[in-house]
Amino acid sequence: MVAFGLFDDWHPEPGRLTTWTASPQSRAAVRRAPAHDVGPSYQQEAYLRAAQRNDVAGLRVSRICMISFDIPGVPDQRAMTATVNAFLRRHDTFHSWFAPERGEWFVRHVADPADIDFTPATYGEFTDLGALRERVQAETPGPFEWDCFSFGIIERPDSFTVYAAVDHLHTDGVAQALSCVELLLLYGTEISGGTLALPPVDGHIGYCARERRLNGQLTLESASVARWVELLRRNDGQVPHFPLDLGSAGGYSRSAQLTIPLLSETDMLRFDQVCEEHGGRFFGGLFAAVALAEFELTGKESYFGFTPANTRFLPGEMDSVGWYTNLIPVVVPVESVGTFTALVAAAQEATERARDLTDISLHRVLELVTPDLGIRTRPGFAAPMVSYVDVRKMAGADMFDAIKGGLYGSDGSSGEVFLWVNRMNDVTTLTLLFPDTPQAHASVDRYVQKLVTIVTTVAADGDYVVRVPALS
Repeated sequence: MVAFGLFDDWHPEPGRLTTWTASPQSRAAVRRAPAHDVGPSYQQEAYLRAAQRNDVAGLRVSRICMISFDIPGVPDQRAMTATVNAFLRRHDTFHSWFAPERGEWFVRHVADPADIDFTPATYGEFTDLGALRERVQAETPGPFEWDCFSFGIIERPDSFTVYAAVDHLHTDGVAQALSCVELLLLYGTEISGGTLALPPVDGHIGYCARERRLNGQLTLESASVARWVELLRRNDGQVPHFPLDLGSAGGYSRSAQLTIPLLSETDMLRFDQVCEEHGGRFFGGLFAAVALAEFELTGKESYFGFTPANTRFLPGEMDSVGWYTNLIPVVVPVESVGTFTALVAAAQEATERARDLTDISLHRVLELVTPDLGIRTRPGFAAPMVSYVDVRKMAGADMFDAIKGGLYGSDGSSGEVFLWVNRMNDVTTLTLLFPDTPQAHASVDRYVQKLVTIVTTVAADGDYVVRVPALS
């Protein structure tokens, strides 16, 4: 099944490296691109602001998202050049670059796709994987450069590894899977001499316009804004935070990562069954377990957390590459609940209710709030998130084993804890990204032990009895 991890988890076979990056002529032409009246999405704007603030500290807050897969045979450099350029010209997120305007907002510039030209350069044999990973990251600029994406192959006598490294500004998890499938299709068509009529896609720029238009109509009297404000006020006016001490004084620090197996497929099916028998599904069961873990560790009687939602809505956006996500709130009351099975239906309902806010940006809500509302969170916030991906349902999932497909990310930096649960054919894994401090390592270990105990007990025994925390 598809591999997940950070760059250090990427272990391609050594070989000769060839990369594709923008030609000097292409860079110059794109930098002359005119301003566009559609700005970045709210999520992109917040991401750019975080990158801008932390560039001064020498930290790369922005993340590189990379796909990797193997192809048998000898690579055709001409075909790969055509593939890369066709891919970049097809998706308009890659036509955009953003410039800060008086430090207050970011102006989008949109290039003519015909000006996009990525060309190959060969660097010779790489046997040191550490050096190879460093080279790939070094060749992928940050989000304030238009060409914050690069491509390459690692060539061996009878096969080669293809990678595409893209700053998070232009991609998300769904887009990574879509990119893998599309690059394979485009390359296969080029080497066969055939023609490939890919279905047209609606661009990410159109999505940003729709999001800005919808959110621009909101006021403090809007029901969705009032709901966000109420959730924040119940949480002392703040976004959620990881329930245990991370040992940092706020802001961002270097990241650490932990990945462990959570459930075998047999145990996963049993966990699914327990959830379904008590009015939930796996996603609700996951949040029931997370809410109980936080309650047992801290005594907090109502869980408040975020999960990312896919904001692709129009038919033409389903195959579109870009950053189509928004954070939505999940609230699970735990007070007086004695068992997992007594909570799972309410947790499931909470995840479904959260989807009502899929198109409403918290960043926009924070622009609207007034001081008298008691909202302490400010734009630029960091908040933990819990994400679940059923990898089996991703585009191209059936072929990932055969091509050694993988999705990887740079460690970047973080000020919070991000948690991913990924379900594969034979195992469901738990991955956490968190600040690389001694206290954060200890707290995350403690949290993971609690969460794993709850989930595995449900799978083994059919339920979990809540332990009332003894807090000092």
